[in-house]
Amino acid sequence: MTVRVRFAPSPTGMFHVGGARSALQNWIVAQQTGGVFVLRIEDTDAARNRPEWTEGILSALDWIGIERGTYEGPHFQSSYAADHTAAATRLYAEGRAYYCDCTREDAVARTGNKHTGYDGFCRDRGLGPGEGRALRFRTPDEGETVVVDLVRGEPTFENRLLEDFVIARSDGSAVFLLANVVDDMSMGITHVIRAEEHLPNTPKQQLLWEALGVKPPVWAHVPVIVNEKRQKLSKRRDKVALEAYRDEGYLAAAMRNYLMLLGWAPSGDREIVPWSVVEQEFRLEDVNHSPAFFDVKKLRAFNGEYIRALSGQEFAAVCAPWLQGTETIPAPPWRPEAFDATLFAAVAPLAQTRIAVLSEIVEYVDFLFLDEPPADDASWAKAMKEGAADILDAAAAEFAALGTWAAEPLKAALEHVGEQRGLKLGKTQAPIRVAVTGRTVGLPLFESLEVLGRERVLARLAAARARLAG
Repeated sequence: MTVRVRFAPSPTGMFHVGGARSALQNWIVAQQTGGVFVLRIEDTDAARNRPEWTEGILSALDWIGIERGTYEGPHFQSSYAADHTAAATRLYAEGRAYYCDCTREDAVARTGNKHTGYDGFCRDRGLGPGEGRALRFRTPDEGETVVVDLVRGEPTFENRLLEDFVIARSDGSAVFLLANVVDDMSMGITHVIRAEEHLPNTPKQQLLWEALGVKPPVWAHVPVIVNEKRQKLSKRRDKVALEAYRDEGYLAAAMRNYLMLLGWAPSGDREIVPWSVVEQEFRLEDVNHSPAFFDVKKLRAFNGEYIRALSGQEFAAVCAPWLQGTETIPAPPWRPEAFDATLFAAVAPLAQTRIAVLSEIVEYVDFLFLDEPPADDASWAKAMKEGAADILDAAAAEFAALGTWAAEPLKAALEHVGEQRGLKLGKTQAPIRVAVTGRTVGLPLFESLEVLGRERVLARLAAARARLAG
């Protein structure tokens, strides 16, 4: 048997990080078994679907390494509508489904409990199709439905507690439960790997597989992803869009590695591992049951480690979108013609050890490419206190007299200024840093002064002195 897995997102919004994890898990299983990864776009919600969301799914998958052309699809659920209708018709003809004209209010009025679910009132009324009549699947009254799950063992559901659920609307269109099953059958899916939230649907879907005469797939329900308050990640409350992390400057390799740790861990006392290790060691049977905490701080630390592992050439390449701007990444604050690749190359190794996400590169290097240092009132107020004017004057004189414009002589000159005033280097360099770079923190000061150059440094010191005087 050829293993066939599927990833079946809906094109109704940004690409959720939970969906990205499911896609990666399915992808790995296909790779490990020599199987097939199928992409199915579940586009039957016409009111919410938009073409750009479909493209967003494809580009997000590209980014995490599931590239177009390496999988089957995308198939579109809407093109299988005839198969859905045929399955519904068959279930009705075989007595496995019946038409019902009850509203939810009707059922609640009969049972007196809004939590009980449908009471089977129309089971034996012999209704045919018609306006306002939905098609319900007739669930067994006795016995149990056992779901064999690679992650969760054998969850068991009493059939008497499963309500007769709707499989088709009054207009004949199939609902998710039936459409999903029919699509999986049509596409020969052998393994369904998805989030835990779908587990309550599984006994119903398994009954549909069996009623349609096909052996159910192998199930695997991976743990839900939660935030720091242990609430399920919500796009209304949490940062969940994969595109947002991409555009902030998270590396695909770091994101892939981190997502795979949500519910699983590689062997040994390690978390940051090559993707080849993940592909080799991942097993659905080793995925745990507990909710997986999406820790943004941990992801950020992961990303920093991946950034520091890049070669200098790789680092420059991945920074390029933030140094130039793209359709989704804002242009940097300097004029395009002001960017100097040579200056950037000189400070890139210093920045690479300090940033955790690539978007931070702009604030580390903008002082090199702006005509004036960036304005930061808080930094100015913190550094330009009593005595700052004197330090600026003395430093400007010492710097101007230097024979060699380099980091070490510049540091020695400023240390001399501080010694004459009984100040430590940290106190002495604060007004210099803000006058030249605009901020109280950034790249190492003296290397920054060296790269910026004598003329521009002295001009900025003079401008800061004039501002203090004015």
